[in-house]
Amino acid sequence: MKKILFIVSLMAFALELTGQYGTISDEETIYSEILQADRKYAVYLPPDYDSSKRSYPVLYLLHGAGDDQTGWVQFGEVRRIADEAIKTGKATPMVIIMPDADTGRRGYYNTVRNTWRYEDFFFAELMPFVEKKFRIKAQKRYRAVAGLSMGGGGSFIYALHRPDLFSSACPLSAYVGALNLEAGKWLLNDEEKEIPESELREYFNTNNALHLINNGNADDIKSVRWFIDCGDDDFLYEGNSLVHIAMKKKDIPHEYRVRDGAHNWTYWRSSLPKVLDFVSQGFHQY
Repeated sequence: MKKILFIVSLMAFALELTGQYGTISDEETIYSEILQADRKYAVYLPPDYDSSKRSYPVLYLLHGAGDDQTGWVQFGEVRRIADEAIKTGKATPMVIIMPDADTGRRGYYNTVRNTWRYEDFFFAELMPFVEKKFRIKAQKRYRAVAGLSMGGGGSFIYALHRPDLFSSACPLSAYVGALNLEAGKWLLNDEEKEIPESELREYFNTNNALHLINNGNADDIKSVRWFIDCGDDDFLYEGNSLVHIAMKKKDIPHEYRVRDGAHNWTYWRSSLPKVLDFVSQGFHQY
């Protein structure tokens, strides 16, 4: 029995050496001048990364509230799912960057008066840093963003704020933004709740997918390939449905999926292979 286990272990080790598996590091760090703090991130490197000299497309994969950069690694099983998708040809080899937004503040955005500028950090520091550190094709065509729940909201807002940077966006079970002023106040700290409502309304509109779609430049929004996925039992179904309707009214092409499921990792693990397939189609040339 011990001999069999030893042989199995050797075979697994040989598979690692021959590049059958991607690699994960979930304790990478970057110091942010903007945030005046170290921020962590996780990275998935595809199976052939170490054996090739090529550069790769990149997917920024955002976690939800209550998780950190390890969420997609531990609960989302990103390595297993990405390896399988690449092995079967349903996804192209890509680098996946998973930043830590567990900062004590909800969302991937700047705060109302820019006392905490996470969105600025993401675009001005994190993206340039990782795209230089790893062999990443730093062009819109080879860059995508996806995420779940709070990270789904980040995916919407990042791609709507900067459609020049992303070829595809895949919000999953997304928080699309406050559907009214009162509904958004739970995101604020006590000090921010004293800010005049006119200022708060402008802030919420800036970080609301529905408002940005209804009032944004349709051609810019159309330059991003959209994949929106939300379970039929998800408590965030309303916002996602309204985004779908808003996009239909403005003739913005998008894939909209409603499947059996709720707001949980079982649903998001089943979504990830579809996301990897979808963004890979955007990375390819036809």
